[in-house]
Amino acid sequence: MMRGLFAKKIKSDWDYSLMVCRKCTKRQKGGFGKKGKSSLAKMLRKALGAKKGRKSNIGVVEVGCLGVCPRHAVVMIDSRAPQEWMLVTPGADVDALAREISGGA
Repeated sequence: MMRGLFAKKIKSDWDYSLMVCRKCTKRQKGGFGKKGKSSLAKMLRKALGAKKGRKSNIGVVEVGCLGVCPRHAVVMIDSRAPQEWMLVTPGADVDALAREISGGA
């Protein structure tokens, strides 16, 4: 007998998600925050006011590798526009990036 693909479905409060390449982040040794040692995912969560887990309004998820591997940037994908991948350079203004992502001024 064939079973379904999902054992159980759970609800998430996410309106959208951001996928950040963990491999790129490690290659940049973090590269974000005041001391330049924080990951992009951590700084985006902070700038967007997102919590960890499925109860947050936005999901910021570090994924293994997105297969692009730029030399001096971290790859990020916004689930609302999966065809437009972003390359975020270390030291970038994460607060400005968060405003752009969230549609704020």
